[in-house]
Amino acid sequence: MTPVETILPPVSTPVTRPRIGWPLAAGAAGMAFVGGSVAVSGTLADAPMFTVQALRYALACVLLVGFARVTGTRLRAPRGAEWLWLLGVTAAGLVAFNIALVRGAEHAEPAVLGVAVACVPILFAVLGPMLERRRPSRIVVLAALVVTAGAGLVQGIGRSDAAGLGWAAVVLACEAAFTLLAVPVLGRHGPVGVSVHATWLAVLMFGVLAVAVEGPTATARLSGTDLLAGGFLAVLVTAVAFVLWYTSVRRLGAGRAGLLTGIAPIAAGVTGVLLGGPLPGPLVWAGVALVAVGLTLGLRPERDSGHHR
Repeated sequence: MTPVETILPPVSTPVTRPRIGWPLAAGAAGMAFVGGSVAVSGTLADAPMFTVQALRYALACVLLVGFARVTGTRLRAPRGAEWLWLLGVTAAGLVAFNIALVRGAEHAEPAVLGVAVACVPILFAVLGPMLERRRPSRIVVLAALVVTAGAGLVQGIGRSDAAGLGWAAVVLACEAAFTLLAVPVLGRHGPVGVSVHATWLAVLMFGVLAVAVEGPTATARLSGTDLLAGGFLAVLVTAVAFVLWYTSVRRLGAGRAGLLTGIAPIAAGVTGVLLGGPLPGPLVWAGVALVAVGLTLGLRPERDSGHHR
């Protein structure tokens, strides 16, 4: 037994199946919801962030628990090292990620942070298989490079100072942590279970920050627009998108599912156009084409998903 195997709990090693339509559609839909949420999140710029996030994840948790009961999905209590993985998903992937986005926006244009997130497929392609006890696929790594290049063109470059670049690096690490730290516990808890535990832990963390930083009366400062935006994020971008995304990661593996993150910036651009923004230029269209090439290259069925250790 290798040192890694003594640390990681048993996971369900993804087995490539000829039919991968559902996990592909689930992951793509999840990323589309995330990308389309950019405009909605912008309406919360002046709202008490920690309070809104605490309420968002509370509503999402209630919806997820209700979904579990309706579908007969068993929710298991975390045990042992699972607490560390789930706390990592929440602290890094949800709390630190949102803080880094806000602080990063003070020093860098949104495109800079978007490009940082666009680099996530490369991390997934290399680190994801390692957590799943497989060797990275050269095809998937190549596809991840193509998707990242395409997503970067869609986002643009933008301007930033040194602090902004630092926050962009934090955003990248936190975005990757949200998925990679969930891999070891998806086997036992499943997409719904991981989502439920991540959301109730987020309520506790954001709730403490909300009271300490914004005060216990911050909810009174929320407008109707803030509540609507928070509700949208809770339902589609959290409760629905979390389950869809983790379903895709569990079935496809983190490496291949990570390629679907290239859909998020495209969805953000489409949403911007639908809301009255300008049509994209040639570079953006070239980026969309590159993302499509990368997805086609990396998501085609393989006979063997990797060498098991």
